[in-house]
This record gives sequence, structure tokens and C-alpha cells, in this order.
Amino acid sequence: MKIKTSLPILLGIICFFFASELLAQSTKRDYYELRIYHIENQNQESQIDNYLQNALLPALHRNGIEKVGVFKPIAIQPDAGKKVYVWIPYKSLKQYVSLQSKLDKDAAYLVAGKDYINAPHNNPPYKRIETAFLQAFSGMARFMESKVEGPKKDRIYELRSYEAATERLYRQKVKMFNEGEIDIFFKLDFNPVFFAETLAGAQMPNLMYMTTFTNMESRDAHWKAFGTDPDWDRMKVMEEYQNTVSKNDTRLLYPTDYSDI
Repeated sequence: MKIKTSLPILLGIICFFFASELLAQSTKRDYYELRIYHIENQNQESQIDNYLQNALLPALHRNGIEKVGVFKPIAIQPDAGKKVYVWIPYKSLKQYVSLQSKLDKDAAYLVAGKDYINAPHNNPPYKRIETAFLQAFSGMARFMESKVEGPKKDRIYELRSYEAATERLYRQKVKMFNEGEIDIFFKLDFNPVFFAETLAGAQMPNLMYMTTFTNMESRDAHWKAFGTDPDWDRMKVMEEYQNTVSKNDTRLLYPTDYSDI
């Protein structure tokens, strides 16, 4: 038996599936890899800089990752000169999982990065690599490039990690961000780059986010405004959000000259 389908019904079915696909695309969330290179001296720092600037970042760009952040602690931080932070955004898990195999076949990457890749055991380019893997909050599913201007050496990129005593309290803090706290950051022009849940890392359960400022004076003024904001005053006393942060780990960084953001 043949079933006749009218043109309007067929078009309706096509529109339904098209709309469903658009909705699925719109609800996808970024994944972020945060690498922290622990270094012991200027020689290692130079090796890392050379590798990142001339090998890794160009290779990531060739593989569709256009904006990669490279940061170092500002001078007043206790880990100044001891760490290099690399932040890599991925549109999907597949992009993350397949990256290393692509790098292994990238001739330009292998040549440009040969000193780092083939470093001898008695002259390594770093002491250790610390890694966290993150997923963007539903309240800010994609990262945003900072609009902050001015000399990169003066900028403040503030990376915060909020740890919680339990998984339940952690999820409540994530909810707090998604249901109003992120809005406050945008209202007060904190120029956030990302807000994300930590899927794998050393300090779980914890979330991480990054805000950006022209300089330290701007950073301090923004946080002063945040502390007296009426929306924050309302949210911070709500019963469901009490005791959601057991530790606030704040890192003050600046972007390197070759950082994309």
C-alpha cells in the first residue's frame, strides 16, 4: 500500500528535524584543557615559549583551534617564573581525543617542535605538567575572547578555582553561577573568558573561571563593585547557596605576547 505524503507535511517534517539539529548545536558546550607547565629555570621557560609559539599554537590553528591562551603569573604572585599556563578550547570531545594523532602526523609541527619533543632526559623542558579537563557551564556554553585592550604585560587575567566540601555543594555553586551569578559578571563588565566545571583535575570537586581586566587597578575596582552589587547581595544570602565554597584559589596572570587571547 502506498502512502501519500503531502508537500506541506513533508516540509513540516524537514523543518522539524532542521530545528532539532539547530537546537542540538546551540546546546553543545565547549570543553577546555588547562595545562600548567611547572618550570625550574629560565632555560626551561625559553624552551616552553619556543615550543608553544612556533610549534604547538600554529599546529592547533591548523586543526581548527583558532584561539589559544598562554599565560604567566604576574610578578607579585608566589609562582612567578615557575609556571606557564596553556588554555585550549575544544568544540567537542572528538576534537580533543583526535588531536595528538594529528600532531604526530604534522610534519611542520614535528620540525618546529623537535627540540621540545626530542629533549633529553637530563635536560627536560619542564619539571612536570599539571592538567585539568573542563566543560563549559550551560549558562555560558562557549568561551568569549576578552575585549580588554592595552599592553599585554599590564593586563590581568584572573583564573579562579572554587572548591567545595562535597559534590552536592559543588553542584549548588554551579547552579548559582548558571542561575544568576554569571549575569552579574557580564553586567559589571568583567570580560569573562569562560566558566567551567572540572571533569578531571587535582582539586575536585571544583569549578574554574577566568575574568580579564586592563590592569590591577581595574581589577580591584571591578571586584569592589561586585561586592556591593544588589543582585549579589540577594543571591549570597539564599539558603540553597550557603557553604558552597570551601576554598577560593585565585591566580593572577598576564597573557604572553604570542597568546591568542
